[in-house]
Amino acid sequence: MLRVRRVFPNFEVSGEAALSRHGSATKEIDPIGTSCMSAYLPSILALASAFMFAVSAHIQNIGLDGKNAQTASFVIIVTTAAVFWLAAPFFVETANWWTTATFLFAASGLLRPTLSISLWTHGIRLLGPTLNSGIGAIGPIFTAIAAYLIVGEEMTVAIAIGTAAVVAGILVASYRGNVSVSSWPWWAIFLPMAAELLRAIAHSITKVGFDEVPDPFFAALMSTTVGAVTLSIRFLAEGRKPDFQSPGMKWFVLTGVITSVAFFILNIALEIGKVITVIPIVAISPIFAMLLGLFVFRKETITWRTFVTIVLVVAGVMLVSLSR
Repeated sequence: MLRVRRVFPNFEVSGEAALSRHGSATKEIDPIGTSCMSAYLPSILALASAFMFAVSAHIQNIGLDGKNAQTASFVIIVTTAAVFWLAAPFFVETANWWTTATFLFAASGLLRPTLSISLWTHGIRLLGPTLNSGIGAIGPIFTAIAAYLIVGEEMTVAIAIGTAAVVAGILVASYRGNVSVSSWPWWAIFLPMAAELLRAIAHSITKVGFDEVPDPFFAALMSTTVGAVTLSIRFLAEGRKPDFQSPGMKWFVLTGVITSVAFFILNIALEIGKVITVIPIVAISPIFAMLLGLFVFRKETITWRTFVTIVLVVAGVMLVSLSR
């Protein structure tokens, strides 16, 4: 089984968390540097995951030509699942399959990416990407509510302020102005909200599953497999076929590989950290995408929104990360 301790052998779950999840706790005297690393490792991993998701978005965009978005979604999720299956014989224990956690991880995959992507895509079609992303910025709020109700995590003042700052930063980054409200039905605003709500529930369900099977790799394997299978069934049911001759195919496959790494890192962060602190940090992925577009892909320009966004997001992430 691929456990967090195999990846980070010096990481220790402390206090009540160790007792409740592993049955016993052993107190070891660690160097100060190791203790600090353990305390902030979930936040560091969340930042790494957010960055990888941002990179995957730009790589996917290279392969898109405006005509093969459906092919891109299909190839990316199938490739992501395939990466985990290729590594599964080396990391997955047979006993994992016969646990309640298996069904929780599978349910997580049904909510995210299957249902959430469908709602998000319909939201983009009706609202446009800008307004859809702006409304979806409230995702961390749903995450906090779900983490409290499902996992039992508590919201501190610092986390609340930090989460609000992150949401504000995403809103500033996504705002473009001149959004017409006459071209879409009023109920369409609930599509991105519902997508974010399902994602929030999926994160908390995954966290609950880790109580029984603390295996980030297995969780990713199950959720991406369910996503790949359900998306394939949907394609067949609608009579659609992926365009495997698309010139962007290699970019979609590469996006899937990068996404699998980002997903795995996210699950490690969720396993060793708290949902209520990890997900708000992962939510800044659009900000990383903006910065990559500015400094690497040269598709963004510096505006007042860039500076305001950076200030809000950095402050928010620091508050969430430093909260105890």
